[in-house]
Amino acid sequence: MKRLYILLTGMPGSGKSIVAEVAREIGIPVYTMGDVIREETLRRHGVVTPELMVETSKRLREEYGDEIVAVKTIEKIPSEYKIVLIDGVRSLREVEVFKKHGEVVIIAVHASPKTRFKRLVERKRPGDPSTYEEFQKRDYTELGFGIGSVIALADYVIINETSIEEAKRKAREILFKLVETHG
Repeated sequence: MKRLYILLTGMPGSGKSIVAEVAREIGIPVYTMGDVIREETLRRHGVVTPELMVETSKRLREEYGDEIVAVKTIEKIPSEYKIVLIDGVRSLREVEVFKKHGEVVIIAVHASPKTRFKRLVERKRPGDPSTYEEFQKRDYTELGFGIGSVIALADYVIINETSIEEAKRKAREILFKLVETHG
């Protein structure tokens, strides 16, 4: 049986980490594409900052092609894993790489810009915007990678506007169904 790649996508602050947390809780291994960027940023610059991560992400794609982060992520996954969740898919080129290596299901997490901005300001992660202008700039960077196309082609969409509990409930429902049909 081919490996199932559950590809998780969504704009910053939409709630992808909630879905990844549920996946871990039910025993699905989670790989974050941003980890590849973090590791490469550290290797190239000796330090990781949000600005350097964006720069490294763009450089990697220029040097090795748009699919490089997906390829490097797949290389990290042990062959015995039959179902994995990949957090942070940003382009259709990346989706195509995963399709070459197994079955693909895309889950998009969506929340309005107003909701996402409020969440990002409240969580205060390094690199999160403090102004709406910074927030919009980050959104445009993500959209420039092609994330809007991945979201548009999602097999499942979780609208995350209400509560963490509701988002987790929806995520569990989808993930259990996928495990049942592919496990």
